[in-house]
Amino acid sequence: MQPQWLNVGYDNVVMASRVVAIVSSESAPIKQLKETARKEARLIDATHGRRTRTLVITDSNHVVLSSIQPPTLASRLTDS
Repeated sequence: MQPQWLNVGYDNVVMASRVVAIVSSESAPIKQLKETARKEARLIDATHGRRTRTLVITDSNHVVLSSIQPPTLASRLTDS
């Protein structure tokens, strides 16, 4: 079986089976999660300098930033 990938934008991909959550970046607890991941070197920025709209949380506790809207990423995940 071939691994499935989730395109998080700008030719960046995450293994779909490792995704735990796809969340909007606007709430205060999510912003705190982002800062904690940055301090602990678990943050992966895949925005290419654009506005962060979504955080993808993986089972390895890494946080991937994406500039794609959460519903778009969720539909990509279910399509894969």
